[in-house]
Amino acid sequence: MAHEFAPGLFVRGFAPRLRLADYKLVAFDMDSTLINIECVDEIAAAAGRKAEVAAITEAAMRGEIADYKESLRRRLALLRGVPETALHEVYANHLQLNPGVERFVRACQAAGLKTLLVSGGFTFFSERVRGRLGLDFARANMLEVEDGALTGRLIDRPWGDIVDGAEKKRVVLEVCELMGIAPAQAIAVGDGANDLPMMGAVGLSIAYHPKPAVLEQAMLSITSGGMDRALEVFGA
Repeated sequence: MAHEFAPGLFVRGFAPRLRLADYKLVAFDMDSTLINIECVDEIAAAAGRKAEVAAITEAAMRGEIADYKESLRRRLALLRGVPETALHEVYANHLQLNPGVERFVRACQAAGLKTLLVSGGFTFFSERVRGRLGLDFARANMLEVEDGALTGRLIDRPWGDIVDGAEKKRVVLEVCELMGIAPAQAIAVGDGANDLPMMGAVGLSIAYHPKPAVLEQAMLSITSGGMDRALEVFGA
């Protein structure tokens, strides 16, 4: 049972205050967590299909569509023919870091944590966000582009084709192993149902303005204010 530690800050299964330096890795979802948008929805807006795509996104994030990969393929198919320039427009005109993200990331980095972005979104955006925040690692899906337009498909990668909840968990656990740390020394931050597998595998799960299913399970939930509010449960 979660209790309200402070207004808009709910804790479950642990007693503040924690020490940030006791953790070695923090893994972040991207869309609606590090950034203010769902990129696939904004790309769809360029095709005049935002409402249709956003409805699928919302159902997937709430956990109402069990197969995340299938939900993403359905959305991607609707993006076929969208010019590649639309990606640049979304990044320049719509994508912003969420409040408190930079402060929280800097605090983690200052405490010696490695930083990982693991997203069911797209490398076009994840690599730019990674660079902007100085994150150590990133994994996301790569959009296929032919003749300056999206094909509605993804490019196969050595690890597979789509980052879903299972892949997010696998990446987090793999990075823990490569770092020589226990999963209990990792933090995972997300907002949607496909973040639950990685959030359940680590020592501390943080939900940022989460969907109901995530609010019910996360150890720390931020329902008002910026991501830096997470720092309130850590000591100096």
